Amino acid sequence: MADHLTPTTVFKCLADETRVRVMLLVAREGELCVCELTCALDESQPKISRHLAQLRTCGLLEDRRQGQWVYYRLHPNLPDWVVKVLETTLEANRHWLSPDAKRLDQMGDRPERVAACR
Repeated sequence: MADHLTPTTVFKCLADETRVRVMLLVAREGELCVCELTCALDESQPKISRHLAQLRTCGLLEDRRQGQWVYYRLHPNLPDWVVKVLETTLEANRHWLSPDAKRLDQMGDRPERVAACR
């Protein structure tokens, strides 16, 4: 699905502040689980899960299960232009994402990942 992304599809999918913040945090970290995103964004688990499902349906994110955790990362087949948009947006807006990144960085008991998967 990710190889059929058009600008309209991508920007419609990102036309929500929570989804943009999720995408930028995932782009920053490489991979995050729902609990990390709920902490970073200070939102409820059902709300974060709903937005993650939309991002997965759009083809922007991919998930994988490791034990009890489900991790989300950028879809590996994202077109280069989408990756560049995310990287440019992240770099130019670190101050905007700063409160979320700070909460994530200060989160205790973050789940361990298999090193090969990061």
